[in-house]
Amino acid sequence: MDAALVAGLRAAEPVCFVNPGRRPMAEVRDTLPVTLAGIEAARDRFDRFAPLLARLFPELGPAEGVVESPLLSVPGLARRLHEAGLPETDRVYLAADHALPVVGSVKARGGLHAVLCVAERLALAEGLLAGPGDDCRRLAEPAAKAFFAGQTLSVGSTGNLGLSIGVFGRGLGFAVVVHMSAEAKAWKKDRLRAAGAVVVEHAGDYAAACAVARAEAAGNDRLHFIDDENSVDLFTGYGVAGLRLPAKLAAAGLSVSPETPLCLYLPCGVGGAPGGIALGGRLALGEAALCFTVEPTTAPAVLLGLATGRHAGIDARELGLTGPTVADGLAVTRPSALACACLEHVLDGALTVTDARMLRLVGEAHAADGLRLEPSAAAALAGPLAVRRAGFPARLGRPAVHLLWATGGSLLPDAVFAELLTQAGACACS
Repeated sequence: MDAALVAGLRAAEPVCFVNPGRRPMAEVRDTLPVTLAGIEAARDRFDRFAPLLARLFPELGPAEGVVESPLLSVPGLARRLHEAGLPETDRVYLAADHALPVVGSVKARGGLHAVLCVAERLALAEGLLAGPGDDCRRLAEPAAKAFFAGQTLSVGSTGNLGLSIGVFGRGLGFAVVVHMSAEAKAWKKDRLRAAGAVVVEHAGDYAAACAVARAEAAGNDRLHFIDDENSVDLFTGYGVAGLRLPAKLAAAGLSVSPETPLCLYLPCGVGGAPGGIALGGRLALGEAALCFTVEPTTAPAVLLGLATGRHAGIDARELGLTGPTVADGLAVTRPSALACACLEHVLDGALTVTDARMLRLVGEAHAADGLRLEPSAAAALAGPLAVRRAGFPARLGRPAVHLLWATGGSLLPDAVFAELLTQAGACACS
């Protein structure tokens, strides 16, 4: 790694990394461990199960079971960015995954897809479904619920993934065990318990929680571990969001191209959700999409994996970075091997942001456009100026559309969000 980059990382200062491995999509699309066909299959599975989801979750009724969020115009944030130096010709939008129905985070797609994969596989083997084309609403009937009650889903999580799998899994009738790392917030544990999931609290970090969950599931055919570090089912579920971008851009009246690129800013922990979205987006938009991850300065896992070429073989603690951060969903010191393998040639760059900056951005998003974001989601807001100032690809001298991917926050309890705003104000004054 470049000496200046290493020094900045060790000092837990904001840095930008330009990915030298980035390649045109046409060159690498057939060499990646996750394929377009795999993401299209996930999209088709969502479509097949939409009638069941509409029946099981009232929040999904108005959308007929489709789990999706809009692109939002954010004039207040755009104005602030333009005043701070973003070119006036650039447009700014928000991908409102923070308001996704049922679980209120980007993890809704990946977590739900992983749950559906387990449910479909078991239902077909048990004869609850006659085939992939059978009416999936049969899985809401008592016989299916009774069968799923004897099966357990397990996951290790810092918060939002566990919430997604817990709520969706319980909705289908599964028993669910969520191993929560030390960073997980109390309100997320409370929501999981209210849904009927078992929450196992760990004093260690995310990797430690996953290791325990993985070991418990070994050799138990009734315990289904959903592995955030290695699951293709999770990854392809996230990838559907990228495939849907062209239609969402059209609905928002936005046109992008290699000359007017779409810049995606993706908050990043282990790398699954941003990796899937980035891959889906580049498969759908090709060279019109530029993708950037945003990580805490204390836990730059994916940045390190790509910058060193060691992928999951490096841990941020090797640089003296211990991982604690106000962004609980991003508190990961070692990246996913699957995510790094997919992002190596797909990602344009990675940047880091301090906890104080994330808290200030929570306050700015609320003041500017009334947004209710978690600190991890607010990290995306640091992207446009950081990328412009770092001299990322020369074509960014041209007008661009900046898409801030809001990953969570709409379900924040009032008291918790009020405390975040207080912290944001304190950071703004410091």
